[in-house]
Amino acid sequence: MLRDNGHSVTEAANGQDALDQLKALPTAPDLALLDWNMPVMDGYTLLCNIRKDPRYANTVVMMVTTETELERMQMALAAGANEYLMKPFTPEALGEKMAVLGLDLKGD
Repeated sequence: MLRDNGHSVTEAANGQDALDQLKALPTAPDLALLDWNMPVMDGYTLLCNIRKDPRYANTVVMMVTTETELERMQMALAAGANEYLMKPFTPEALGEKMAVLGLDLKGD
């Protein structure tokens, strides 16, 4: 959805791959969408790693997951997630969450 709207997107096979790719980027991304359930390193652990690195202090992190338990949402938000979006979702729902975060679904 983001790519279709003009954003530059990097995808990762798992949480560790995402962390490795993130560290290799020349600048911090504006937005990171993390699934809770990923192999090798789950999204919550990835979120914790992102938030303990000051280089990513301004990166908006949205958990995008099927995990709907209130405890999971609270854990993610307490660990530094900016928003939580339940799967499956529509482009409109993603756009609304991004708007709340001050981001635009429509890229440049």
